[in-house]
Formats: sequence, structure tokens, C-alpha cells
Amino acid sequence: YKGIKLHWLGHASFKITNKLVIYIDPYLIPPTLEKADLILVTHEHFDHCAVDNIKKLVKDDTVIIATEDCIAKLAGLNVKGVRPNQTLEVKGIKIKTVPAYNLNKNFHTKASNWVGYIIEIDGVRIYHAGDTDFIPEMKELKNIDIALMPVGGTYTMNAKEAAEAVNCFKPKVVIPMHYGSIVGSMSDAEKFMERIKTETKARIEILDNNQKNKIEV
Repeated sequence: YKGIKLHWLGHASFKITNKLVIYIDPYLIPPTLEKADLILVTHEHFDHCAVDNIKKLVKDDTVIIATEDCIAKLAGLNVKGVRPNQTLEVKGIKIKTVPAYNLNKNFHTKASNWVGYIIEIDGVRIYHAGDTDFIPEMKELKNIDIALMPVGGTYTMNAKEAAEAVNCFKPKVVIPMHYGSIVGSMSDAEKFMERIKTETKARIEILDNNQKNKIEV
């Protein structure tokens, strides 16, 4: 996977490093800050569009990709607004926005135009699902190398639904998220892993005593 390093920071927050430093939904950020080249925000809820943290991570040339309802919150920063089903390229990184919404609850409505992201770095395709249920659009995902999937339930898919989604589109590696902080527990991640079919290589990275996880893929 060409030296891409992926850090789960907790909740839905990730840091990806290769030639660039990329953060996704930086609600939880590391104490030793490495400034961002690119920040992706899936929707405007406080635990995803964490304005104070985003401001700590930006430098002069940081580009922020965020849903349109985040733009006013991030006024003064270099923000590009997105909606579902768009493709763009920023700093050599190919980005596709994927719909993210709830099917049977109203926390994340389809009409809000919130997103997950497929990020392609040197041919490696990383899918961050955002806050979503197992929506029909996931069945169309193809050639995903790493999937970052919410499993905590309440606001998103639960472990069972997330496993059904993964078993459908078959990423090479899957990392559960959106548990252990605001919602969900380690048992949700374990239930998720138990239900994944063997052709997907499941990885669970555990936050233990505030030791942040670092995965080299």
C-alpha cells in the first residue's frame, strides 16, 4: 500500500499520511499536532465539523473539503463545498463524495446532502463512510482497499448492519469507527468483526489508555 499510514484518532476522526497529511472529521486530534494539507468533513454535526480543532490544524495552504452546511461555520478558511456524487482532485488526491444518510431514523437525512468520501492516494482507495446506515448506494461501491465504517448504532449503522454492508462490497481491509467515545463500545466493534466474511481482512484498532492507533497499510 505504498507507505500510506492511517491513524484512528477515535470516534470518526482519522489522520492519513503519505506525501500529504490528511485529516477526516477531526473531532479528536493528537496532542502533537501535525498541520494538515487537506481536511475532509462529512457533515456539520459538532463531532465531525469541529471548528476549533480544524482551526488548529490549518496552515496557509490547507484545503478543506466539507458539506455545504459547514461553509458558514468555517468562514475565513479555504473551504470547498461538496454534495453527494461529486468527483474532484485536490493536491493530486482524487476524491469522490458518496451519499451518507439514515434509513429509519432522522439524525442524518438524505435531504441534508451529507457525505462519505472515497479518497484515492497512489491508487489506494480509502472509503470513509461518514454517519450513515447501510444505504443502497453502498452496494455500488467497487475496488475499495480500506473501508472505515461506523458500527456504534443509535446515530449510524449498528455492528450487524455494518457487517452486512462490508460483506456486500468486500473491501480488502475494514476498520470500525464511531464507537468508544460518544456512542458505542468495544463490544460493538467485536460483534462487527465476528460477522465479517473471511474474504475481507478485518482489522480492529483499539483505543487503549489513550494510546492512539497507527496502522501502516
